Amino acid sequence: MTLERAIAGIFLLLCLVYGYTAFVSMEANLLPFELNMTFLPNTMPKWLSILGAIVGLVVVIQSGPKANAEIDAGEIDYRNLRQYKLGQALLLLSLMVAYALLLRPIGFLTATTLFLAGGSVILGERKFIMLIPIAVSTAFLIWYLVQEMLGIFLRPWPWFI
Repeated sequence: MTLERAIAGIFLLLCLVYGYTAFVSMEANLLPFELNMTFLPNTMPKWLSILGAIVGLVVVIQSGPKANAEIDAGEIDYRNLRQYKLGQALLLLSLMVAYALLLRPIGFLTATTLFLAGGSVILGERKFIMLIPIAVSTAFLIWYLVQEMLGIFLRPWPWFI
């Protein structure tokens, strides 16, 4: 089984589970006046699950073992994963989880600044004189756009302020 087939199979399974929940569990939660509406709250999940299942099936059927066993330059050699920078990827994933967990307690500005600076350091940036002001200004700009322009409240400071 190729890596493409495995990922497509997992995607297909997720789409089928999502479709099951969209078709079965959402029907009972509809309000009486929603039963005769054309576009229901569960219409989009139904179509997403159907289209996702079709795409997953197409990829599973079409991606088979290739005749030549050589790997192209753009493909990932899943048999030799040690040649890739998995440490950086795992550190970035753990930084994302830490960002999500720290977002409320320490506030958006602090969490986003630490996330941007930490991610840059993990990826190899060492110019801290440029890194810190860029991370702070980017966090503030994102907060300003979301808070003031879109009107979505984001707690900018830690919980004790």
